[in-house]
Amino acid sequence: MGYVARFTHAITKDDVGQRVTVRFRLPDGRFRDIVGVLESWHDDVLVLRRRDGSLAHVTAAEIVASKVVPPQPPRRSGAPGSA
Repeated sequence: MGYVARFTHAITKDDVGQRVTVRFRLPDGRFRDIVGVLESWHDDVLVLRRRDGSLAHVTAAEIVASKVVPPQPPRRSGAPGSA
């Protein structure tokens, strides 16, 4: 019995402003994931702001899976016991 992956596309235009993860198909058939804040969704193009501030543009037709994820945890100041 084999394992079958089931992708779920669960974000909508109402999720603009939320942190999301999006999996999309590249032209060569591989997949890529982006995690970031959904900045806009116009004319079936989603714009996500990554943690480093860069913007990624993905067309809705390329998306195979997506969901809202929790906000990014705060950065830790350093390892315990380090001075």
